[in-house]
Amino acid sequence: MITGYIYLVVSVKLRMNSVLVKRLALPGVYELTPTKHSDQRGFFSETYSYKALTEVGIDLKFVQDNHAYSASKGVLRGLHYQLPPHAQDKLVRVSRGCILDVVVDVRKSSPTFGQWLSLEISSDKGNQILVPKGYAHGLLTLEDSTEVLYKVSNYYSKECDRSIFFDDPSLGIAWPGLDSGFIASEKDRNAPLLKDAEVFP
Repeated sequence: MITGYIYLVVSVKLRMNSVLVKRLALPGVYELTPTKHSDQRGFFSETYSYKALTEVGIDLKFVQDNHAYSASKGVLRGLHYQLPPHAQDKLVRVSRGCILDVVVDVRKSSPTFGQWLSLEISSDKGNQILVPKGYAHGLLTLEDSTEVLYKVSNYYSKECDRSIFFDDPSLGIAWPGLDSGFIASEKDRNAPLLKDAEVFP
């Protein structure tokens, strides 16, 4: 039976000079919150530090930054992933607005296969989510004019690009506002169910 996580289970908090790291309910998924230094001018934040993350065992090197703008609340993107040999780790943050970020385990051999968690990410909070290889990723904008920035550890590959239908009943993801409808691409609306999708071994 496939179950889902609506709320997060925080089991580890590590305070470093630049980022607060929380381990979430699925293996390898983390919430990262960089420190903001604020004064009358505004704030400064070191949004990514390879050195800081390696100190807590997160050793990932990113090769590309992506920027997605959504004009309206209710834009849904996902659930997306890439298969090997072009699988991607993602580090996602919001520079303006707010999103509900959703992660689904799509590793067939994993004890948490088909399980999911969600996390609200916003520019006000300054938090981020680290999505490792083997997970499908999606997001829903909760505010108008939302901008999402994310780092990836591998380049886009059309041959390895895969997706799962965001409203797959076997997953039962709690997307807020589902009844009122989302703005989604034709590709995402026609994505296969998890049971029919090509996933990780």
